[in-house]
Amino acid sequence: MELKKIKPNTAGSRNYIKIKIENLSRKPLLKNCIVGKKNTAGKNNSGKITVRHKGGGHKKKYRLLNTHKEINIIGIICSIEYDPFRNAPIASVFNYQKKSYFYMIAPKNIKKGDIIKIGKNAELKTGHTLPLSKIPVGSLIHNVSMKPKQTGILSRSSGTFSQLIEKTTFSCKIKLSSNKLITLPSGCYATLGIVANENFFLTTTGKAGRSRWLNKRPSTRGVAMNPIDHPNGGGEGKKSGQKRSPWG
Repeated sequence: MELKKIKPNTAGSRNYIKIKIENLSRKPLLKNCIVGKKNTAGKNNSGKITVRHKGGGHKKKYRLLNTHKEINIIGIICSIEYDPFRNAPIASVFNYQKKSYFYMIAPKNIKKGDIIKIGKNAELKTGHTLPLSKIPVGSLIHNVSMKPKQTGILSRSSGTFSQLIEKTTFSCKIKLSSNKLITLPSGCYATLGIVANENFFLTTTGKAGRSRWLNKRPSTRGVAMNPIDHPNGGGEGKKSGQKRSPWG
């Protein structure tokens, strides 16, 4: 995947930069792993806005992933697909033992036909999932669980990874992409490698409408409001404002 600049025929395409997607299927292979998801537009069960700047957007369906729920799996990568709910691609895997399919987050440099293993006996290869106690110090990992029998929740976005920097008998120290250090039990599972689509942060939307397609509503600057509406509001002319939320 590499960056692709669009021919500037319109104002919206003039500043638009997107990822050049090759060998990435947009048609889902596993229909039984897809569920409908209603767009709540950032509102809770009583209809009050709890997350601002959400709403609209194109209708999309959620892909269910196998995030370390099942272990001791030997599978083969069947396809690399686009996922509308995340900025990283996903891979469909055929499980030899149970003769079933599942989705997983696609690591960098993985391709169709590769063999992947999940479990304590997995090898030290990109895309293989195994406990932190079996992974060497210094390895780059992603999709890390915080408890031994929990699903993977750390380092799942495109291009992200964590690094295993220290190991003891019962615990491991991990450095996240944010440089934060956390200590996890050595029985937690993680996948070796970096999440694919690492150039995603270089893309640009090009126009406001493209953000609306992605369920993002506009946010008004605090300095453009009145003093009653925001701590940064009011004043004569243009003022810079402090780093404040609407509630101070």
